[in-house]
Amino acid sequence: MYLKTLSVITVTFLSLLFLVMTHFMPAATMLTATGPQDNAEIKCLAQAVYFEARGEPFSGQIAVAQVVHNRSTIRAKTYCDVVFEGSQHRNGCQFSFACDGKSDQAMEKVAWVQAVSVADLVRSGKLRDISGQATHYHANYVSPGWSKRLIETATIGNHIFYR
Repeated sequence: MYLKTLSVITVTFLSLLFLVMTHFMPAATMLTATGPQDNAEIKCLAQAVYFEARGEPFSGQIAVAQVVHNRSTIRAKTYCDVVFEGSQHRNGCQFSFACDGKSDQAMEKVAWVQAVSVADLVRSGKLRDISGQATHYHANYVSPGWSKRLIETATIGNHIFYR
């Protein structure tokens, strides 16, 4: 119980810190990775957060990023490989935004900056995995068949997480 309370406090603190940073230090919230490949990976992870979870609480955004990170680690693939897997087939991808036929360009600047910050935080490895080492998730209003074969690890916002 203590760790769960501590995690909620940590996520709340990071969320408030992010809001202060975006309003008073916008340059501090831009991509901070070191090279072009790092920036591409952060961008792919941020796109997943933005399009899959921008309406979710900060903790839900972190958990979605951790799912991509966990898949990337297990499969020894890049974030971009994981996020856009199957995107060449309409409705055949792992993350719905990647093959829905709509633009993958973020339109809400504040939400995009937050998604980049979440991606950078998760990629840095400095956060405890609040998804419970999840490799899958879905919205709570659907019930995909694959979910019965996995172990539920967390419910955060409108998403249910599994491994």
